[in-house]
Amino acid sequence: MSVCPRCQRPLEDEEAFICCAGVELSWRCADCHKVSEGFAFPYGMCPYCRGKLELLDRGAVDGAMAGDPAMAAVRKAFEIELGGHAFYERAARDAKDPVLSELFGRFAGMEKEHMDTLSRRYHADLPVSGTEFQLDHAAIFAGVDRHPEDPANLFRIAIAFEQRAVDFFSREGDQAPAGSVERGLYQELAAEEREHVALLSTEFRRWESGRAGIL
Repeated sequence: MSVCPRCQRPLEDEEAFICCAGVELSWRCADCHKVSEGFAFPYGMCPYCRGKLELLDRGAVDGAMAGDPAMAAVRKAFEIELGGHAFYERAARDAKDPVLSELFGRFAGMEKEHMDTLSRRYHADLPVSGTEFQLDHAAIFAGVDRHPEDPANLFRIAIAFEQRAVDFFSREGDQAPAGSVERGLYQELAAEEREHVALLSTEFRRWESGRAGIL
């Protein structure tokens, strides 16, 4: 029996064949602009909003010019993700409530996964976040007063932090030239951060009511 020269799986006959082993495509939703990776999705619909998925074939971001608008968009995304990851790690260590500590630890893991996705998607080297991040820095960035004695304050800072990222990427996307690579990038990044806001808001409501979180 013949085998596929690409994946070494058995071939049923000697006729022409298509090998899709290991193929992962990138898709962008025409409605919410969120990017999803995978070979195929049910009915070709976005798994987040059920909008129409469009094949995304942008190629690698060229980092030869540091001032390139597309590279600047990716760099800003990493800056925000690094800040979020550092905030959640520090919040997990500082939280007195063990439930909150575990929750923010999970959010730190999610931010790390998101940075891995950005690194893979845009072919950019993954930065290393600092270990001495201060929660006050995130509070100032988010525009929320810091109250260490109030556990809910951590949630408010986190939600405001993510919402500010949504606002930034949305604003930059609106200002970027129509049809430009950076406009698409900012729309994608805004969609990612919008999802974070929704997830954090849901977790906050469940925590306030004493129910288990969805994570």
